[in-house]
Amino acid sequence: MAAMNEMLVVQGRRLAPMDIARIRDLIASNSNWSRRRLSEALCTEWEWRNGNGRMKDMAARSLLVKLHERGLIELPPRRQMPSNRMTCRTVPRQNWHRAPLVGMLGELGPLHVREISNDSTARMQIASALNEFHYLGYRGTVGENLQYAITTESGRLLACLIFGSAAWKCRARDQFIGWIPEQREKRLHLITNNTRFLILPDVKVPHLASWILGRVLRRLSHDWKIKYGHDIWLVETFVERQRFAGTSYKAANWIRLGGTTGRTRQDRHHTLQAAVKDVYVYRLHRGLREELTA
Repeated sequence: MAAMNEMLVVQGRRLAPMDIARIRDLIASNSNWSRRRLSEALCTEWEWRNGNGRMKDMAARSLLVKLHERGLIELPPRRQMPSNRMTCRTVPRQNWHRAPLVGMLGELGPLHVREISNDSTARMQIASALNEFHYLGYRGTVGENLQYAITTESGRLLACLIFGSAAWKCRARDQFIGWIPEQREKRLHLITNNTRFLILPDVKVPHLASWILGRVLRRLSHDWKIKYGHDIWLVETFVERQRFAGTSYKAANWIRLGGTTGRTRQDRHHTLQAAVKDVYVYRLHRGLREELTA
């Protein structure tokens, strides 16, 4: 348990002892409230919003759970078990038995790159593709995120990408930016992580991957600002070294910064082992360091 006089950083937010005391008082004064109602009240009291003005209810709920797990507050019992929308809901399996698509990039005809966060049918299709063909599967998206589908003129899905929350800590990235912890706490939301990139296995087209990365990165910050009210300045991704060489990212001019330490974010006691991954980043704007260290 943290000492009562310590300043904590939870869910990217700095908490003083008086903040913890206020949360305890909120719980004690409203014993009939659910965890959801508590998180909504906390968001309202703190005016905790994203860049587009939306309340950060899910971030507040995660913050409360983390404080509860550390023994700093006592939350009411859950009224329903938390669920990952995509693991609890059966993702309909698509008919992927398609003719192989082999040829040169210029022979494919016009390709369409769409951001599909608001298209439930397209989201379900890429969830199914990731579940079946990506080695990490699909676990749903939490927090700020964008999803892209790349299709032919006829609508055939060729590839998909997902961008979500950046890693809380990454030594190679933080050194590249020149971050100290306080700066990272304030500016981490200006970075996104390319968590999934899949070209369907029946698509065999040289240079398609780097072409897709280039097209998506040209519009990523603009799309993010439309949805969330702020730009993205840096994109990161983690490439499992024993599985992939990072060829597509290199061809698309991403910068390799080094490797991870082989630990996960849950490894508080230095006992868990994870695959070593190469860290790649891509700058979206000039003045990156000045903006991220401001």
